[in-house]
Amino acid sequence: MKKTIVPFTILLMFATDNLVNAKPPEPKEIKPYAEDWYVTPEDIIRDIIFPVIDKRVMQEYPGNDAATFGWQSQRIVGIVYNNNHSYDISISIHVPDEKNAPGNYAHDLVKVRVSPSCDSPKIGCSHGFKVELLDYEHLNKEEVE
Repeated sequence: MKKTIVPFTILLMFATDNLVNAKPPEPKEIKPYAEDWYVTPEDIIRDIIFPVIDKRVMQEYPGNDAATFGWQSQRIVGIVYNNNHSYDISISIHVPDEKNAPGNYAHDLVKVRVSPSCDSPKIGCSHGFKVELLDYEHLNKEEVE
């Protein structure tokens, strides 16, 4: 009985073209998050340096869950190009206080160095992509209305 079922199944598959019409799945196209979403160069820079700043905020404010999850980048204060093909980016951030009182923030300044990957004998650089924190400064506590 088994000997007749196997050839019959194979014959049925060929008769219905299941093997002939098999196609590989088409690759999925990456679609934008939203059609009307506008991204600025500042948004891109923030996305690149966010993890480094996030780790440092956790070190500066240990045990403060409001700071860990609630810090906000305010604005990029300055960008300086260095002769070693890296950029020093200074960004101001607001960190909520421990009591999570609405409107109370610590104002901090963070300086980060971004070194894009470079392997060019023409401009004399050979290093991989790297983001490192240079300086973290507590400026003051302020009330934000």
